[in-house]
Amino acid sequence: MMVNKGTDNGVAADDFNAQQTRARVAWLYFIGGMTQQEIADQLGLTRLRVNKILGQIRTDGSVVVDIRLPMADCIDLEHKLKERFGLEGATVTPTLPDDAENQRVIGEAAGALLDGMLQDGMGLGVGWGKTLSAGLKRLTPRALPESWVTSIMGGLTRGSGSSTFEVATGYARAISAECWYLTAPLYFPTAESREALLSHHGIRETMRRATSVDIALVSCGDMTPRSLLVQTPTVSENITSLLDAGAIGDLLGVFLDEDGNPIDHPLAERVLSLSLKDLKAVRHSILASGGLYKFNIIRAILRAGYVKQLVTDQASAEALLRDAPPNRSKRQ
Repeated sequence: MMVNKGTDNGVAADDFNAQQTRARVAWLYFIGGMTQQEIADQLGLTRLRVNKILGQIRTDGSVVVDIRLPMADCIDLEHKLKERFGLEGATVTPTLPDDAENQRVIGEAAGALLDGMLQDGMGLGVGWGKTLSAGLKRLTPRALPESWVTSIMGGLTRGSGSSTFEVATGYARAISAECWYLTAPLYFPTAESREALLSHHGIRETMRRATSVDIALVSCGDMTPRSLLVQTPTVSENITSLLDAGAIGDLLGVFLDEDGNPIDHPLAERVLSLSLKDLKAVRHSILASGGLYKFNIIRAILRAGYVKQLVTDQASAEALLRDAPPNRSKRQ
């Protein structure tokens, strides 16, 4: 009896491991955009084995629009992240070696999460950036005539498909909803000029909308030139003083220290965005961000409890659960 039981368990374990391999191959190929050889190298398989798995899952219904094979390690990380940081939900995607591709799939996963949450009559507030722009691909086009979309942070003076106006417009078009814009820069020259513009009825109404959204979809940035915000003249010319003040990244243009507290810096009085206090009060808030280089700012945001949902990648999730900065020597 003991021998038979051990054999059954072994068969079950082998089948489980095979399913996990199939799921990972499918995800990396269809979602991650990796080649068969890249997948073989990453998973320690032969290219022939990868090719055979892809052939099987193409014909047996495992891959249609979404991959229907769960990845237990990612699911386990999701449960642990929820427990560790008191989140209402977490989504973990397998980590891709290319930062831009990793950013894209995190954004798409956030879009899929948002797609299931949106209901007619809801107000949606969105930030900007390439991650949030990628989420548009997973939003089901439909008419939600009673809903509306608003930008929740000021913009930049140039566009690249991921500015506040372009991202907010994209989400509004997807659900055939009215869109509200913060037609002003993210940072004002002075605190006084910011206050003066807030008296404008259009900006005042958009800010009112921003504070009453049902869902907020945001990303965050680190303190390196990888961040679009750091590349702007306003931030780049202040980067030394920001770092000296303890900044490790930003959320909605507000720079935070390692515990998630806004730092004491003149830019804090000049930023035009939804306040972090108001972000905390949003019923459904989603942070979509990943990559080990963003570890410190993601951890700070979670420590301070600014968001209720996290979408990130596996390597970042594991680092967050270890709660120690990862070794980034291979990614520099």
